[in-house]
Amino acid sequence: MSDLNHPAPTLPAPGRLRLAGLIALIVIVVVVALGVISRLSQARELKAWTNEQATPTVNAIMPDASTGSMPLELPGRIEAYTQAPIYARVGGYLKSWKADIGTHVKAGQLLAEIDTPDLDQQLLQARADLASAKANEALAATTAKRWQAMLDSDSVSKQDVDQRTGDYDAKRALANAAQANVDRIEAMKGYARIVAPFDGVVTARNTDVGALINAGSSSGQALFVVSDVSKLRVYVQVPQNFAPSVVHGVSATLGVPEYPGHTFAARFDASAQAVNASSGSTLVQLAVDNADGKLMPGSFASVRFKFGGDRQSLRIPASALIFDASGLHVATVGAGDRVAFKQITILRDYGKTVEIGSGLTAQDKVIDSPPDGLNDGDAVKIADNKPDNGPENQPKAANDHAKA
Repeated sequence: MSDLNHPAPTLPAPGRLRLAGLIALIVIVVVVALGVISRLSQARELKAWTNEQATPTVNAIMPDASTGSMPLELPGRIEAYTQAPIYARVGGYLKSWKADIGTHVKAGQLLAEIDTPDLDQQLLQARADLASAKANEALAATTAKRWQAMLDSDSVSKQDVDQRTGDYDAKRALANAAQANVDRIEAMKGYARIVAPFDGVVTARNTDVGALINAGSSSGQALFVVSDVSKLRVYVQVPQNFAPSVVHGVSATLGVPEYPGHTFAARFDASAQAVNASSGSTLVQLAVDNADGKLMPGSFASVRFKFGGDRQSLRIPASALIFDASGLHVATVGAGDRVAFKQITILRDYGKTVEIGSGLTAQDKVIDSPPDGLNDGDAVKIADNKPDNGPENQPKAANDHAKA
Protein backbone atom coordinates (compact mmCIF):
# COMPACT_ATOMS: atom_id res chain seq x y z
CA MET A 1 0.00 0.00 0.00
CA SER A 2 2.80 2.41 0.86
CA ASP A 3 4.56 1.91 -2.47
CA LEU A 4 1.44 2.82 -4.27
CA ASN A 5 1.05 6.14 -2.38
CA HIS A 6 4.66 7.41 -3.22
CA PRO A 7 5.48 7.82 -6.95
CA ALA A 8 8.96 6.78 -8.27
CA PRO A 9 11.67 9.59 -8.70
CA THR A 10 12.01 11.23 -12.09
CA LEU A 11 15.50 10.83 -13.77
CA PRO A 12 16.98 13.79 -15.77
CA ALA A 13 16.88 13.52 -19.44
CA PRO A 14 20.08 12.40 -21.18
CA GLY A 15 20.29 15.72 -23.14
CA ARG A 16 20.47 17.76 -19.98
CA LEU A 17 23.34 15.66 -18.64
CA ARG A 18 25.33 16.19 -21.77
CA LEU A 19 24.73 19.98 -21.64
CA ALA A 20 25.85 20.23 -18.02
CA GLY A 21 28.97 18.20 -18.78
CA LEU A 22 29.78 20.40 -21.75
CA ILE A 23 29.39 23.56 -19.68
CA ALA A 24 31.61 22.15 -16.96
CA LEU A 25 34.21 21.19 -19.54
CA ILE A 26 34.14 24.67 -21.07
CA VAL A 27 34.55 26.25 -17.65
CA ILE A 28 37.52 23.99 -16.88
CA VAL A 29 39.15 24.76 -20.24
CA VAL A 30 38.67 28.51 -19.73
CA VAL A 31 40.16 28.35 -16.24
CA VAL A 32 43.15 26.34 -17.43
CA ALA A 33 43.66 28.65 -20.42
CA LEU A 34 43.53 31.71 -18.21
CA GLY A 35 46.06 30.11 -15.86
CA VAL A 36 48.41 29.20 -18.68
CA ILE A 37 48.11 32.66 -20.26
CA SER A 38 48.74 34.33 -16.89
CA ARG A 39 51.70 32.07 -16.24
CA LEU A 40 53.19 32.77 -19.67
CA SER A 41 52.70 36.51 -19.18
CA GLN A 42 54.39 36.37 -15.79
CA ALA A 43 57.25 34.36 -17.27
CA ARG A 44 57.72 36.95 -20.00
CA GLU A 45 57.71 39.75 -17.45
CA LEU A 46 60.18 37.87 -15.29
CA LYS A 47 62.47 37.24 -18.23
CA ALA A 48 62.32 40.89 -19.30
CA TRP A 49 63.05 42.06 -15.74
CA THR A 50 65.90 39.56 -15.41
CA ASN A 51 67.42 40.72 -18.70
CA GLU A 52 67.03 44.32 -17.60
CA GLN A 53 68.81 43.60 -14.32
CA ALA A 54 71.59 41.79 -16.19
CA THR A 55 72.36 45.00 -18.10
CA PRO A 56 74.75 47.13 -15.97
CA THR A 57 73.39 50.46 -14.81
CA VAL A 58 76.02 53.19 -14.97
CA ASN A 59 76.24 56.82 -13.98
CA ALA A 60 77.11 58.85 -17.07
CA ILE A 61 78.41 62.39 -16.69
CA MET A 62 79.44 65.10 -19.10
CA PRO A 63 82.96 66.55 -18.81
CA ASP A 64 83.12 69.90 -17.08
CA ALA A 65 84.15 72.27 -19.86
CA SER A 66 85.39 75.79 -19.28
CA THR A 67 86.97 78.36 -21.60
CA GLY A 68 89.29 81.13 -20.52
CA SER A 69 92.57 81.66 -18.75
CA MET A 70 94.32 78.56 -17.46
CA PRO A 71 95.36 78.61 -13.79
CA LEU A 72 98.21 76.55 -12.39
CA GLU A 73 98.54 76.07 -8.63
CA LEU A 74 101.79 74.74 -7.15
CA PRO A 75 103.46 74.64 -3.74
CA GLY A 76 106.26 77.11 -3.10
CA ARG A 77 108.87 77.99 -0.48
CA ILE A 78 109.43 81.54 0.75
CA GLU A 79 112.98 82.69 1.48
CA ALA A 80 114.56 86.02 2.34
CA TYR A 81 115.75 87.91 -0.71
CA THR A 82 119.12 88.41 0.99
CA GLN A 83 120.28 86.27 3.91
CA ALA A 84 123.70 86.14 5.56
CA PRO A 85 124.79 83.55 8.13
CA ILE A 86 127.52 85.27 10.18
CA TYR A 87 130.52 83.27 11.44
CA ALA A 88 133.47 84.40 13.55
CA ARG A 89 136.79 85.24 11.84
CA VAL A 90 138.73 85.22 15.13
CA GLY A 91 138.76 82.80 18.04
CA GLY A 92 138.07 83.63 21.65
CA TYR A 93 135.10 83.96 23.99
CA LEU A 94 131.90 85.87 23.37
CA LYS A 95 132.16 89.05 25.45
CA SER A 96 128.62 90.36 24.79
CA TRP A 97 125.83 90.37 22.22
CA LYS A 98 123.72 93.40 21.31
CA ALA A 99 120.90 92.06 19.10
CA ASP A 100 118.49 89.19 19.67
CA ILE A 101 116.15 87.44 17.22
CA GLY A 102 113.57 89.73 15.66
CA THR A 103 115.74 92.82 16.08
CA HIS A 104 115.79 95.18 13.11
CA VAL A 105 119.38 96.21 12.46
CA LYS A 106 121.16 98.61 10.15
CA ALA A 107 124.25 97.94 8.08
CA GLY A 108 127.35 98.16 10.31
CA GLN A 109 125.38 97.93 13.56
CA LEU A 110 127.19 96.02 16.31
CA LEU A 111 125.78 92.54 16.95
CA ALA A 112 128.36 91.09 19.35
CA GLU A 113 131.93 91.43 20.64
CA ILE A 114 134.51 88.69 21.07
CA ASP A 115 137.20 88.72 23.74
CA THR A 116 140.46 87.66 22.00
CA PRO A 117 143.31 87.24 24.54
CA ASP A 118 145.43 85.11 22.20
CA LEU A 119 145.13 87.60 19.37
CA ASP A 120 145.97 90.47 21.73
CA GLN A 121 149.24 88.77 22.67
CA GLN A 122 150.04 88.14 19.02
CA LEU A 123 149.49 91.83 18.33
CA LEU A 124 151.87 92.84 21.15
CA GLN A 125 154.51 90.48 19.81
CA ALA A 126 154.07 91.75 16.26
CA ARG A 127 154.46 95.36 17.38
CA ALA A 128 157.63 94.46 19.28
CA ASP A 129 159.01 92.71 16.20
CA LEU A 130 158.15 95.80 14.17
CA ALA A 131 160.03 98.05 16.60
CA SER A 132 163.08 95.78 16.44
CA ALA A 133 162.94 95.68 12.64
CA LYS A 134 162.70 99.46 12.42
CA ALA A 135 165.68 99.85 14.77
CA ASN A 136 167.75 97.49 12.64
CA GLU A 137 166.62 99.35 9.54
CA ALA A 138 167.70 102.70 11.02
CA LEU A 139 171.12 101.33 12.02
CA ALA A 140 171.63 99.79 8.59
CA ALA A 141 170.66 103.09 6.94
CA THR A 142 173.18 105.04 9.04
CA THR A 143 175.93 102.49 8.35
CA ALA A 144 175.27 102.47 4.61
CA LYS A 145 175.37 106.29 4.49
CA ARG A 146 178.63 106.41 6.43
CA TRP A 147 180.33 103.84 4.18
CA GLN A 148 179.12 105.73 1.14
CA ALA A 149 180.85 108.88 2.46
CA MET A 150 184.08 106.96 3.00
CA LEU A 151 183.92 105.66 -0.56
CA ASP A 152 184.11 109.22 -1.84
CA SER A 153 187.48 109.64 -0.10
CA ASP A 154 188.73 106.22 -1.32
CA SER A 155 188.98 104.97 2.24
CA VAL A 156 186.99 101.78 1.57
CA SER A 157 186.41 99.55 -1.37
CA LYS A 158 183.33 99.62 -3.57
CA GLN A 159 182.56 96.03 -2.54
CA ASP A 160 182.30 96.94 1.14
CA VAL A 161 179.96 99.83 0.35
CA ASP A 162 177.71 97.57 -1.72
CA GLN A 163 177.50 95.07 1.16
CA ARG A 164 176.42 97.76 3.60
CA THR A 165 173.87 99.10 1.14
CA GLY A 166 172.44 95.60 0.54
CA ASP A 167 172.21 95.02 4.29
CA TYR A 168 170.19 98.22 4.59
CA ASP A 169 167.78 97.12 1.85
CA ALA A 170 167.30 93.75 3.59
CA LYS A 171 166.65 95.40 6.97
CA ARG A 172 164.15 97.75 5.35
CA ALA A 173 162.31 94.81 3.78
CA LEU A 174 162.16 93.07 7.18
CA ALA A 175 160.73 96.23 8.71
CA ASN A 176 158.05 96.38 5.98
CA ALA A 177 157.18 92.72 6.60
CA ALA A 178 156.88 93.39 10.33
CA GLN A 179 154.62 96.36 9.60
CA ALA A 180 152.43 94.20 7.32
CA ASN A 181 152.14 91.58 10.06
CA VAL A 182 151.01 94.23 12.54
CA ASP A 183 148.46 95.54 10.04
CA ARG A 184 147.18 91.98 9.47
CA ILE A 185 146.70 91.29 13.17
CA GLU A 186 145.07 94.67 13.70
CA ALA A 187 142.67 93.87 10.86
CA MET A 188 141.91 90.51 12.48
CA LYS A 189 141.36 92.32 15.76
CA GLY A 190 138.67 94.35 13.99
CA TYR A 191 136.73 91.12 13.42
CA ALA A 192 136.27 90.86 17.17
CA ARG A 193 133.37 93.24 16.55
CA ILE A 194 130.60 91.37 14.71
CA VAL A 195 128.44 93.81 12.74
CA ALA A 196 125.39 93.53 10.48
CA PRO A 197 126.34 93.33 6.79
CA PHE A 198 123.14 95.06 5.61
CA ASP A 199 119.80 96.38 6.81
CA GLY A 200 117.58 93.54 7.92
CA VAL A 201 116.26 91.43 10.78
CA VAL A 202 118.17 89.07 13.03
CA THR A 203 116.44 85.76 12.34
CA ALA A 204 118.78 83.54 14.38
CA ARG A 205 121.16 83.89 17.35
CA ASN A 206 123.06 80.71 18.18
CA THR A 207 125.54 81.92 20.79
CA ASP A 208 125.64 83.50 24.26
CA VAL A 209 128.01 85.32 26.60
CA GLY A 210 131.03 83.22 27.51
CA ALA A 211 130.66 80.76 24.64
CA LEU A 212 133.89 79.51 23.06
CA ILE A 213 134.24 80.92 19.56
CA ASN A 214 136.21 79.00 16.95
CA ALA A 215 137.51 81.06 14.07
CA GLY A 216 136.26 80.23 10.59
CA SER A 217 133.91 77.44 11.67
CA SER A 218 131.71 77.76 8.60
CA SER A 219 130.90 74.06 8.79
CA GLY A 220 129.28 74.58 12.18
CA GLN A 221 126.42 76.73 13.34
CA ALA A 222 126.39 80.42 12.46
CA LEU A 223 126.54 82.87 15.38
CA PHE A 224 123.85 85.08 13.85
CA VAL A 225 121.68 85.07 10.75
CA VAL A 226 120.62 88.41 9.31
CA SER A 227 117.88 88.46 6.67
CA ASP A 228 116.51 91.23 4.51
CA VAL A 229 112.75 90.54 4.64
CA SER A 230 111.56 93.73 2.94
CA LYS A 231 111.64 91.68 -0.24
CA LEU A 232 111.26 87.91 -0.48
CA ARG A 233 112.04 85.18 -2.95
CA VAL A 234 109.54 82.40 -3.68
CA TYR A 235 110.91 79.17 -5.16
CA VAL A 236 108.50 77.00 -7.14
CA GLN A 237 109.11 73.70 -8.93
CA VAL A 238 107.21 74.06 -12.23
CA PRO A 239 106.42 70.86 -14.18
CA GLN A 240 108.35 70.51 -17.40
CA ASN A 241 105.30 70.85 -19.67
CA PHE A 242 104.47 74.25 -18.10
CA ALA A 243 108.03 75.58 -17.89
CA PRO A 244 107.91 77.36 -21.30
CA SER A 245 104.78 79.25 -20.16
CA VAL A 246 106.31 80.60 -16.94
CA VAL A 247 108.26 83.54 -18.31
CA HIS A 248 108.57 87.28 -17.73
CA GLY A 249 105.16 88.91 -17.67
CA VAL A 250 103.27 85.96 -16.17
CA SER A 251 101.20 87.06 -13.20
CA ALA A 252 101.15 85.01 -10.02
CA THR A 253 99.55 85.21 -6.62
CA LEU A 254 100.39 83.31 -3.49
CA GLY A 255 98.59 82.43 -0.31
CA VAL A 256 99.92 81.33 3.07
CA PRO A 257 98.17 79.34 5.82
CA GLU A 258 98.43 82.13 8.39
CA TYR A 259 96.34 84.49 6.20
CA PRO A 260 93.46 82.38 4.82
CA GLY A 261 91.59 84.03 1.98
CA HIS A 262 94.28 86.68 1.47
CA THR A 263 96.60 86.67 -1.53
CA PHE A 264 99.89 88.43 -2.26
CA ALA A 265 101.07 89.56 -5.68
CA ALA A 266 104.30 88.06 -7.00
CA ARG A 267 106.31 88.64 -10.14
CA PHE A 268 108.58 86.43 -12.19
CA ASP A 269 112.23 86.94 -11.28
CA ALA A 270 114.31 84.12 -12.76
CA SER A 271 114.23 80.54 -14.01
CA ALA A 272 116.88 77.85 -13.70
CA GLN A 273 116.45 77.05 -17.42
CA ALA A 274 117.11 73.41 -16.61
CA VAL A 275 114.97 70.39 -15.74
CA ASN A 276 115.70 68.45 -12.58
CA ALA A 277 116.09 64.84 -13.69
CA SER A 278 114.71 63.42 -10.43
CA SER A 279 111.53 65.53 -10.31
CA GLY A 280 110.96 66.47 -13.95
CA SER A 281 110.46 70.12 -13.00
CA THR A 282 112.18 73.48 -13.43
CA LEU A 283 113.05 75.75 -10.50
CA VAL A 284 111.42 79.17 -10.88
CA GLN A 285 112.10 82.18 -8.65
CA LEU A 286 109.47 84.82 -7.92
CA ALA A 287 109.87 88.13 -6.09
CA VAL A 288 107.37 89.43 -3.54
CA ASP A 289 107.37 92.84 -1.89
CA ASN A 290 107.08 92.48 1.88
CA ALA A 291 107.30 96.05 3.13
CA ASP A 292 104.57 95.36 5.71
CA GLY A 293 106.47 92.32 7.03
CA LYS A 294 103.47 89.99 6.92
CA LEU A 295 105.26 87.17 5.11
CA MET A 296 107.98 85.22 6.88
CA PRO A 297 110.99 83.56 5.26
CA GLY A 298 111.06 79.80 5.42
CA SER A 299 107.28 79.43 5.27
CA PHE A 300 105.16 77.40 2.84
CA ALA A 301 103.08 79.11 0.16
CA SER A 302 100.53 78.06 -2.43
CA VAL A 303 101.45 79.77 -5.71
CA ARG A 304 98.85 80.27 -8.41
CA PHE A 305 99.93 81.18 -11.93
CA LYS A 306 97.45 82.59 -14.39
CA PHE A 307 98.26 82.13 -18.05
CA GLY A 308 96.59 84.27 -20.69
CA GLY A 309 94.88 83.00 -23.81
CA ASP A 310 91.61 81.25 -24.52
CA ARG A 311 91.53 77.49 -24.38
CA GLN A 312 88.93 74.93 -23.48
CA SER A 313 89.74 72.63 -20.62
CA LEU A 314 87.83 69.47 -19.74
CA ARG A 315 87.66 68.08 -16.22
CA ILE A 316 86.32 64.74 -15.06
CA PRO A 317 86.26 63.04 -11.67
CA ALA A 318 89.36 61.02 -10.85
CA SER A 319 87.02 58.09 -10.09
CA ALA A 320 86.27 57.80 -13.83
CA LEU A 321 89.87 56.89 -14.70
CA ILE A 322 90.77 53.29 -15.59
CA PHE A 323 94.38 52.07 -15.30
CA ASP A 324 95.23 48.69 -16.77
CA ALA A 325 97.78 46.99 -18.99
CA SER A 326 96.61 48.98 -22.03
CA GLY A 327 97.28 52.30 -20.32
CA LEU A 328 95.08 55.11 -19.09
CA HIS A 329 91.59 55.42 -20.49
CA VAL A 330 87.97 56.14 -19.63
CA ALA A 331 84.69 54.36 -20.45
CA THR A 332 82.09 56.34 -22.36
CA VAL A 333 78.53 55.60 -23.47
CA GLY A 334 78.33 55.63 -27.24
CA ALA A 335 75.63 55.00 -29.83
CA GLY A 336 72.98 52.50 -28.80
CA ASP A 337 74.03 52.80 -25.16
CA ARG A 338 77.12 50.73 -25.86
CA VAL A 339 80.40 51.09 -23.98
CA ALA A 340 83.29 52.75 -25.84
CA PHE A 341 86.72 53.00 -24.22
CA LYS A 342 88.87 56.02 -25.06
CA GLN A 343 92.57 56.52 -24.43
CA ILE A 344 93.28 59.84 -22.70
CA THR A 345 96.16 61.90 -21.34
CA ILE A 346 96.08 63.92 -18.13
CA LEU A 347 97.19 67.53 -18.26
CA ARG A 348 96.92 68.24 -14.52
CA ASP A 349 95.82 66.35 -11.45
CA TYR A 350 93.72 68.29 -8.93
CA GLY A 351 93.12 65.35 -6.60
CA LYS A 352 89.38 64.72 -6.85
CA THR A 353 89.31 65.86 -10.48
CA VAL A 354 91.76 65.75 -13.37
CA GLU A 355 92.14 67.98 -16.41
CA ILE A 356 92.20 66.06 -19.67
CA GLY A 357 94.90 66.83 -22.16
CA SER A 358 93.61 64.73 -25.06
CA GLY A 359 91.23 61.91 -25.90
CA LEU A 360 87.87 63.41 -24.88
CA THR A 361 85.39 65.93 -26.22
CA ALA A 362 82.82 67.99 -24.38
CA GLN A 363 80.03 65.83 -25.88
CA ASP A 364 81.31 62.49 -24.55
CA LYS A 365 79.26 60.75 -21.87
CA VAL A 366 81.85 59.52 -19.37
CA ILE A 367 81.00 56.62 -17.03
CA ASP A 368 81.83 57.56 -13.46
CA SER A 369 83.13 54.71 -11.28
CA PRO A 370 82.79 52.07 -14.03
CA PRO A 371 81.95 48.57 -12.72
CA ASP A 372 84.46 45.75 -12.97
CA GLY A 373 84.24 43.48 -15.98
CA LEU A 374 82.98 46.19 -18.32
CA ASN A 375 84.12 45.53 -21.88
CA ASP A 376 84.16 47.57 -25.04
CA GLY A 377 80.78 47.24 -26.79
CA ASP A 378 78.81 46.07 -23.75
CA ALA A 379 75.25 47.32 -23.45
CA VAL A 380 74.60 49.53 -20.43
CA LYS A 381 71.72 51.44 -18.97
CA ILE A 382 72.21 55.04 -17.88
CA ALA A 383 71.00 55.65 -14.34
CA ASP A 384 68.29 58.26 -13.87
CA ASN A 385 69.29 58.82 -10.23
CA LYS A 386 66.02 57.25 -9.05
CA PRO A 387 65.78 54.06 -6.97
CA ASP A 388 64.73 51.30 -9.33
CA ASN A 389 65.83 48.16 -7.56
CA GLY A 390 63.39 48.27 -4.61
CA PRO A 391 60.62 45.72 -4.20
CA GLU A 392 57.98 48.29 -5.07
CA ASN A 393 59.60 48.89 -8.48
CA GLN A 394 60.17 45.24 -9.37
CA PRO A 395 57.72 43.56 -11.80
CA LYS A 396 54.85 41.62 -10.33
CA ALA A 397 56.11 38.46 -11.95
CA ALA A 398 59.37 38.75 -10.06
CA ASN A 399 57.48 39.13 -6.78
CA ASP A 400 55.23 36.21 -7.61
CA HIS A 401 58.20 34.13 -8.62
CA ALA A 402 59.94 34.99 -5.37
CA LYS A 403 56.84 33.99 -3.41
CA ALA A 404 56.56 30.72 -5.33
